[in-house]
Amino acid sequence: MSRYRLFAVVLLMLALCIAGCGISSNDPKPRLAMFVGMDISGSFMSSEYFDDSIDFLAHYIYCHLNGLGEFDVPAVLFVSSIGGATLDEPKTFFPIQTFENKSVEEISAELLKMFPKENPNPFTDYNAFLEQVALTVKNKNLVLRPISVVMISDGIPDATPGGKTNYRNINVKQLEKLSRSVTIRLLYTDASVGKDWQTKVPRSRVRIWTQDASVLVSWRDPKILTPGAPLYKQERFFQWVRDNIDFGVRSKRVA
Repeated sequence: MSRYRLFAVVLLMLALCIAGCGISSNDPKPRLAMFVGMDISGSFMSSEYFDDSIDFLAHYIYCHLNGLGEFDVPAVLFVSSIGGATLDEPKTFFPIQTFENKSVEEISAELLKMFPKENPNPFTDYNAFLEQVALTVKNKNLVLRPISVVMISDGIPDATPGGKTNYRNINVKQLEKLSRSVTIRLLYTDASVGKDWQTKVPRSRVRIWTQDASVLVSWRDPKILTPGAPLYKQERFFQWVRDNIDFGVRSKRVA
C-alpha cells in the first residue's frame, strides 16, 4: 500500500471514529454565561413555593449542564443568593464545578445546603445581585457572550423609606454594555408583580421575562414529567421548559 493510500485510510478511519463517538468538529464551544439567583428572604423561603423551586432548579440546572432537550449548555454557571443580612451585601457566587457531574438529587442537596430554610435573610436586594453579576462578567472576561440571568424569587423588592415599592429603582442597565444578548428570567412571581417588572424596570436592550408560581408548579404534572421515566427521555418536560421559560424573549425599551 502506498504512503498516500495509507494516509487516506487513516483519515477515513479517524472520521468514522469521530462519527461513531458522536463527536463533531463543527460543534461550537458553549458561549452562554448563566447566572442563577435564589431569593433567601423570609417571605419567599417561608412560602409554599420555596421547596418546589429548589426541586425545579435542580432539574433545570442538570438539563442545561448536560444539554438535555437541546438546552443551551453554559460555558460558565454561577449560583448565588439574592439579598443578605444588610443592603448591598456581596454574596458568594458558586461556580459551575459545584454542580457538574452530579445527579438531580445531588444538585438539589447542594442548593439546600447553600440556602437553608432555617437561615432566611431580611433583605431582598436585586441591585446588589445584578451588580455582582456585572462585576463577574467583567472580571471573568465574559463580555460579549450571551448572558442568561435566572432569578428564583417572588420579585417584590424591599419597600423604599416611604413604604412604597418602586420597580423603577431596579437597575439592570449595568448589564446593557456587557453584551447584546442579556435575558433576565424571573421565576415564581405572580401576574401583578411580573407585569411591573416587564413594564416599569428601565432598560434599553435587556430582555425580561417573568413566569408565575402558579404556572411553574405544573412542571410536576404527570402529563409533563412522566413518573419513573429517566430524565433524558422526558421530552414533554423539555418542551414545557422551552415554551414557558427558555424561549427567545423580545427586547423592549422602557424609559
